[in-house]
Amino acid sequence: MNPILDIKTSGKPLDQAEKALIMIHGRGGSAKDILGLSEHLNVKDYALLAPQATNGSWYPFSFIAPAEQNEPWLSSAIETVEKTVTKVLDAGINAEHIYFFGFSQGACLTLEFLARNAQKFGGAAAIIGGVIGEKINRGNYKGDFAGMPVLLATSNPDFHVPVERVYATANILKEINADVTEKVYENFGHSINQEEIELANKIIFR
Repeated sequence: MNPILDIKTSGKPLDQAEKALIMIHGRGGSAKDILGLSEHLNVKDYALLAPQATNGSWYPFSFIAPAEQNEPWLSSAIETVEKTVTKVLDAGINAEHIYFFGFSQGACLTLEFLARNAQKFGGAAAIIGGVIGEKINRGNYKGDFAGMPVLLATSNPDFHVPVERVYATANILKEINADVTEKVYENFGHSINQEEIELANKIIFR
């Protein structure tokens, strides 16, 4: 699949910004919705980019289904994130000033992209997500985050994302030198809470 790039933007114009935030929406969500969340983040000087998934979903099945069941949509979704990053780089913003925020299916996609392409980006906040696949293919994950801060926050239990996968993801990111902060909220539900926003601002968008 060759994804059609549909990127919604907000914040500073890309050619005038020194930092960029790529926001990845969840299943059934939209680029517009997740861009609205940026009002609560310390990103007023950032260019904001949010790719839109076709029909509101990045891939059809659960993120812990066998990976081949989610193909070719999964590869297409990863390519969409990659092209969004390239768009920012081409505008003259270096990787250390590119940040990520993903929720639910968008958090899974964000983490999968980052783990496959580890380098020192600015930082990432992933709310309720983990790396993708029924079994974790550690061979897919390479590179070096060089101390990049990552916030992994989730609810336990969560109907879509087992907390065990969040912990396993944290371990993978740590192995490739991310500075990971984990936060688990008991019985919070499948949503984003105020403390997660405050943590993201403190740890990522400083």
